[in-house]
Amino acid sequence: MRETLLGKTPDELREAALRAGLPAYAGKQLAGWLYGRKARSFAEMTNISKTGRETLAGMYDLGVTAPSACQVSVDGTKKYLFPVLEGEAVEAVMIPEDDRKTLCVSSQAGCRMGCKFCMTGRQGFHGNLSASMILSQFVAVEEVSDLTNAVFMGMGEPLDNLDNVLRAIEVLTSDWGFGWSPKRITLSTIGVLPNLRRYLDATRCHVAVSLHDPFPEERAALMPVQKAWALEDVIGLLREYDFTGQRRVSLEYIMFAGLNDSKRHADALIRLLKGLECRVNLIRFHKIPDAPYESSPRPVMEGFRDRLSRNGITCTIRASRGEDIMAACGMLAGERRNT
Repeated sequence: MRETLLGKTPDELREAALRAGLPAYAGKQLAGWLYGRKARSFAEMTNISKTGRETLAGMYDLGVTAPSACQVSVDGTKKYLFPVLEGEAVEAVMIPEDDRKTLCVSSQAGCRMGCKFCMTGRQGFHGNLSASMILSQFVAVEEVSDLTNAVFMGMGEPLDNLDNVLRAIEVLTSDWGFGWSPKRITLSTIGVLPNLRRYLDATRCHVAVSLHDPFPEERAALMPVQKAWALEDVIGLLREYDFTGQRRVSLEYIMFAGLNDSKRHADALIRLLKGLECRVNLIRFHKIPDAPYESSPRPVMEGFRDRLSRNGITCTIRASRGEDIMAACGMLAGERRNT
């Protein structure tokens, strides 16, 4: 398997160019093509000699993989399927909203966290994506030039593959890379404590924590991670950081009918989050095959939101997108595994 160039720093690209017999400055040219112009082939790199391009193509893989399938929702949401690793596939979802186009990217094939309501978690873990596989999701979508935001909220737990996720974020936010502001990027996690601290120290990007139930035993029944890294400890870690400025923390709360949507749950959530500068996003559950869960009715969600809001917690109900194409992460990839 040939070494990939997508995801390398300018210094690393310089070394790759030298190994290919090109001058050192070709490394800067490669960075410009990979990250500035989002090249999808060596043939596009016209300021590198034809012989040089052929040598590079013989030694390296660019690292850009075209999607193998794409589904389009009536609301404009698009789900792309990307082949990765050995016979696996992951999803990236492009969500248009007003003047924004957000790409929700995957960081793993499958997931080892085992959340009971998650289609990806049902598939088990099949491998970490390299930085090039993560970045390829950006470069290979049709909207590459129009993307405004990114969310590491696709298949997999980003903090379980932190080295590669941090490398992808470095490319996205560096002047020599995509040149994005960290404010355009959010990482969603269920709370892998050791790596959560490392992520918060290493970046200025936003963070979203999947909460889903404020009671430890109930949360553990939904999310086995609670037994390893308790929610109380995760919230305690977040309290050590400043979220009053440009960086935000949000708490994701999928609402399940009769399971976590009572006043008792709302009041426990208010106590848990008291004094933390955060936003709570209430999310309607997207039904997945053979799952015993149902989404809370809209009036129940509104009452829950209002109760939090009256107690000083910023709370919103997230609009559902792409339900007609099963935009819940893992659905399309799961279908592919079963064919």
